[in-house]
Amino acid sequence: MDLFVEVAFDSLNKFQEELCGDMVNVIRLKDCTILVLSDGLGSGVKANILSTLTSKIAGTMLKEGADIYETVDTIVNTLPICKVRNIAYSTFTIIKIYKDGKTYIAEYDNPPLLIIRNNKFLEIPKKEIKIKDKTVYESNINLQDGDLITIVSDGVIHAGLGEILNLGWEWSNVRDYLERRSLQNATAQFITKDLLEVCFNLYDGKPGDDTTVVSMKVKSPQYVDLFTGPPKEDCNDKLAISEFMKGKGKKVICGGTAANIAERELNKTLEVNLDFENTDLPPTATMEGIDLITEGVLTLNKAVELIKNYSNPFYEKNNIPDISGNDAASKLVKLLIEDCTHLNIWAGSAVNPAHQNPDLPLDLTIKLKLIKQLCDHMKKLGKHVDLYYI
Repeated sequence: MDLFVEVAFDSLNKFQEELCGDMVNVIRLKDCTILVLSDGLGSGVKANILSTLTSKIAGTMLKEGADIYETVDTIVNTLPICKVRNIAYSTFTIIKIYKDGKTYIAEYDNPPLLIIRNNKFLEIPKKEIKIKDKTVYESNINLQDGDLITIVSDGVIHAGLGEILNLGWEWSNVRDYLERRSLQNATAQFITKDLLEVCFNLYDGKPGDDTTVVSMKVKSPQYVDLFTGPPKEDCNDKLAISEFMKGKGKKVICGGTAANIAERELNKTLEVNLDFENTDLPPTATMEGIDLITEGVLTLNKAVELIKNYSNPFYEKNNIPDISGNDAASKLVKLLIEDCTHLNIWAGSAVNPAHQNPDLPLDLTIKLKLIKQLCDHMKKLGKHVDLYYI
């Protein structure tokens, strides 16, 4: 069975620096996911240039099939020389995860990556190799469903150095913290922001170094099929429901008209849930064979707002929004965040005159704009999204 790699990353810039000296490059191919974290020498513009070049060169060369020797040689001969220090220096961590779990790792001068399996840190054997007088550590491992991989720049393990903590937040402390956090079965996005929040607090809000966290959660594919809005032509109602129900994932319907179509075509009974939280959103409904039924535009708008906040960089939104509520939007977002790696959306293209001036172009309809925004934010969270217009 193919595995899916959920990826989340975020950074804190060094205090009073506009550019980050760390850079993350994620490349998704048909058979694997490649990730490079690079940390440039110093901070600011120069560090940003060094880390950007390193991450782009490494990602592109590995994508084209180059080995680590060719990649490092190209990086060494490409990076510009610092006039002050007379060196061209950028650390990196490279990880290449195939869909069957086979994984290659190369580490150069970054803190060792952390793999948490069954809530415990997993030691992996490493082979030391020399390339252009540089010591690179190679590893090969077979990852499993549920494994959590966390890669950090040295800003994480230096957090609090000389201020709150004498020796900084050391690597072993990060390891122990991740072991405890993994007990919650948290998403990659939550782990990333949570770890950065700890660093931000240890730095007392003034990071002394660029600080980057990358979290990768290995999962069995989890599919969600979402149907919203009636098809443009009534004659396509049966086809739309048929295609929607063929999907192998959890079933979600957003919109009263879409729910009525499903009730009619599936010959099932639609029941409104009267036991719901007193919010500004309409209640959910139930139907045999459907996991979640919500109202359309209002619920989608609130869901997009929550997911947008969820995907915001740490410094724009310190806290991940609460999605533990019993309202329709929270239920929808919780399902899309925690139980979804692949989202398939069937969007009917009929215009609802109650929501939109029918004289405006189709691509300006409120619901379809919300669906497009939902797709964009889900992709930012590393989800695979397919959108089908009906």
